Amino acid sequence: MKPAKQKKLEAAGWKVGSAADFLGLTDAEEMLVSMKLALAGKVKELRQGQNITQTELAKRIGSSQSRVAKLETADRSVSLELLMRTLVTLGASQNQIGRIVSQQPIRKRPAVSRKNHGKELAKS
Repeated sequence: MKPAKQKKLEAAGWKVGSAADFLGLTDAEEMLVSMKLALAGKVKELRQGQNITQTELAKRIGSSQSRVAKLETADRSVSLELLMRTLVTLGASQNQIGRIVSQQPIRKRPAVSRKNHGKELAKS
C-alpha cells in the first residue's frame, strides 16, 4: 500500500496491518498457515502438471474428489500430514517438501479495519 494512502486511511480512523494482525494470529499460527498454503499450492501445481484430475488423485490417495478440492485450497480441515502424503504420492521428495515449507511467505497485503461500537469491522 502506498504510504500516502495508508496515512489517509489512518487519518480517517482506519487501522492498517497484516491479515495476521487482523485475525489475531500468533507467529506460530501464521507460520502454519503459510506452510499449508505453500504445500496446497504445490499439490495443485504438481497435479495439473501431470494432467491428473482431482478424481484421479483422490483414488491414488484413497480419498474423495471433494477432499482433494479442499486440500488444494488449504482448507482448515486438511492436515499437514495429508498434504505431505499427497505430495509424496505425486512424486515429491523429502528435500522438495522441505524446500516448499521453508520458502518465505508471500508478501501480504495489509488488512484495513475500523473500530465500530467496540467491534472490528473489515472493509474492502
